[in-house]
Amino acid sequence: MTKQNVVVSDCTSPIGKVRLAASNSGLFSPIPETLASLDGRLIAISKKKPIKRLETGGARVNAWVDSMRDSSPTRTKSTPSLPEREGKSSWILRHPSALENFEQIISASKGKQIVMFLDYDGTLSPIVEDPDQAFMSMEMREAVRDVARYFPTAIVSGRCRDKVYNFVRLEELFYAGSHGMDIKGPSKHPKSDKGNQELIFEAASEFLTMIDEVYKALINEISSIPGAKVENNKFCLAVHFRCVDEKRWAALAKQVRVVISVYPKLKLTQGRKVLEIRPTVKWDKGKALEFLLESLGYANSNDVLPIYIGDDQTDEDAFKVLRHNGKGFGILVSRVAKETNASYSLQEPSEVKEFLRLLVEHERGLQ
Repeated sequence: MTKQNVVVSDCTSPIGKVRLAASNSGLFSPIPETLASLDGRLIAISKKKPIKRLETGGARVNAWVDSMRDSSPTRTKSTPSLPEREGKSSWILRHPSALENFEQIISASKGKQIVMFLDYDGTLSPIVEDPDQAFMSMEMREAVRDVARYFPTAIVSGRCRDKVYNFVRLEELFYAGSHGMDIKGPSKHPKSDKGNQELIFEAASEFLTMIDEVYKALINEISSIPGAKVENNKFCLAVHFRCVDEKRWAALAKQVRVVISVYPKLKLTQGRKVLEIRPTVKWDKGKALEFLLESLGYANSNDVLPIYIGDDQTDEDAFKVLRHNGKGFGILVSRVAKETNASYSLQEPSEVKEFLRLLVEHERGLQ
């Protein structure tokens, strides 16, 4: 089989002048954290020590295959069994619809500034077989644009920041790509306390060369597996297996683990039909949420209500932050019941669009 089976999606465009970046020194030293400066203020950025070399044995691979299978969207059954219906009902009680409970969310926002955080794939756009074709609708773009007129709004995605921007194309938003490791904000934002300063932040710039090496190695290693797609998201890599025959998942997982086993400073995680390779730097979507709130001047503030909407396992880091702080709401986009730290739920992107429109209509009614 030739390498034509591997679809390569690259994202290597420059990001311009860096105004805020994590220190390149001491990343894997015993020092627990480095300090980054933003307008003279120091922000602690924790750094994780390298993880141990990954195991590639059969049992470990089988565990990953089971996890890959669990991440696959569940096919909707025409007549769910009684236990399934009871389980779904119990889950809905714990994670009720954000649409049906909209007034409850609005009530919690009285006297506070709403800040919107949105995942992209599966939240603003449908999940599609080809990740390069995950386009959002014009109606969704208009809904996001309208929300950004009233509330600071950020797109937080595992995708490369530049690629997400090319999908969304709204200059007034904050964009956090590579699971929040690559952040850029608008130079002018009415809700920001930074004036006309453009916010740019990179949490793992020292990993760029290593990520590129692994990217090339993965292309060669999985070339024999039809349907496998490697996406370079600048600070992390995504191996998509949505179009791979389930019988080949074990081989794919093993080959990916073999490649990164010689890179102890990288870790393998899993999302929705995707295996992701990320630096071991302690930075995720939850950290990105906290950083953006800090940048907007809402750190440790009781006058803000963050709302984070996402559908993927990686969004749980942001949901955990909001649940722990008790100052915002996580909203999971899912048709099936699954473990989550989100407070509310929506079933699909069309409901996300409706929720955003309700927010805008409410805000307009106050003016």
